Order: sequence, then structure tokens, then C-alpha cells
Amino acid sequence: MSGRRRLRPALASAALGALALLWLGPYAWMALTSLKTLPEVVSAPAYPLPRALDLGAYREVFRAIDVGRYLLNTVVMATAIAAIQIALALPAGYALAKLRFAGRKAAFGLVLACLIIPAQVTFVPVFTMLGPLGLVNTMSALVLPFAVSAFGTFLVRQAMLAVPDEIVEAARLDGASELYIVYRILGPMVRPTLAALFLFSFVFHYSDYFWPLMMTTDDRIRTIPLGVALLREQGTGVRWHIVMAGNVVLSAPILALFALVQRRIVQAVTARGPI
Repeated sequence: MSGRRRLRPALASAALGALALLWLGPYAWMALTSLKTLPEVVSAPAYPLPRALDLGAYREVFRAIDVGRYLLNTVVMATAIAAIQIALALPAGYALAKLRFAGRKAAFGLVLACLIIPAQVTFVPVFTMLGPLGLVNTMSALVLPFAVSAFGTFLVRQAMLAVPDEIVEAARLDGASELYIVYRILGPMVRPTLAALFLFSFVFHYSDYFWPLMMTTDDRIRTIPLGVALLREQGTGVRWHIVMAGNVVLSAPILALFALVQRRIVQAVTARGPI
């Protein structure tokens, strides 16, 4: 029995390691392809290792598109969306978790229903509202439609359900206002959930292609995914090593952010609360 008990964790670790390698395979292939020359890519596209490390594709990326401006626009947009979503999800999640009012279950059901509606469905009405206001082709058009997050509300609500009601009652007895309770007491207590929400929101909007494509026509406001897409259209054929280099530049900030907050994600996922 002791041998079997030792074998099971080893088999589970081996299976997880194999899955991790399978998941990392495309990223490794992308990075290695970005270090090849065009003749290497054309002659042996499936061969993973470059004959020699060549950074010419990266130089071409920074020459062909304004990486600095596109990256700054993307980071500003994704950070603003994530920050506003957290600021609004806190009171919304607090109301659904700690306040007692008529229609609370119906309101929570509406939040869950909003989770299944993709942003593309709302594009036409949002565009017709922003157009007359002169907000198309501005940063506001990229940020405001995503200011409220149903997923963020759900995530914060689940985290606040795990906080004892006695903490809220004690704060009220001490004369704390509802906003003080939300932002100064409960906010720090659900910090892992807020960090996870920030990462989920940042990654989703950082890599979003559809909305910036529809809402922008000026290079001054366009984002890095649009810039990487332009690399594929330049020249007489698809220069895959340059496209892969652009994708490496695109994904590098996300990988760095994930490395910083990965522990918070695990804490948020393991937080429990009744549905």
C-alpha cells in the first residue's frame, strides 16, 4: 500500500508536467521562430531550433510599427479598465453579499446572465451612443463600455460572502459609513480576489483585438494587437519570423504581470462562498 501511495503523486506530477509541456509548446515554437531568418522559416518551418540566434526580426518589428506608442496605449487602456472595474465591483459585490433588500436574488441572477453576453453583441448600440458624443477614436471609447464587469461583481461577491457578518456589524456600531466599510475594511480583506480580477481584466483587454479595431482609426490611439496584425500585412508575403517576434513583444508584459501576481490568483480561486 505504501508503494502505491508513493506512486500516485509521482504519476500525477508526471501527468501535470506533460500537460504543462504541451501547453508551453506553442509559445516555445513562437519564440524560437522569432529568432530565425526568413530562409530558415521557408525551408524548414516545422524544425524548431534556429541554426543561429538572429535578432533581425525584432529590429524589423520596432522599425515597422511604433511599438512604444501602441504599447503605452494598450497598458493605459487595460489598466484604466481594470481599475474602474475594481472600484465599481467592490460596492456591487458588497451589496449582493452583505445587504438585505428585496430583489437581491434577482439582481444576482441578472449579473450571472450578463456573463454569457459577449461584448460583440453590444457593439452596435454602444457605437451609436458614442458616435454622436464624439467619443469614437478616443481612449474613452475603449474604456467606458467595459467600466462595469459582471464577472468582477460575481468574483467580489463570492469573496465577501466568506467575510464574517460580525465585522460589518462592528464597523457600523463604530459609526463607519458604508463606503468606508467597502473600501477601507472589506477591500483590503479581499485583496487576493482584487488582484486576480485586475489580472483577468488586464489580460483580456490587453489582448483584445475586436473593440480597438472597431473604435479606432488613428494610429495615435491604436493598441499593440492592431500593430502586430499590421506586421502580417506588410510586404509581398507573410514573414512569419517577424510576426512571431511581434507576438513575443505583445505577450512579454503579460507574462511579467502574471509572474508578479500568480500567488494572488491561487488565493482568489480557492476562496469559497455559496452561489
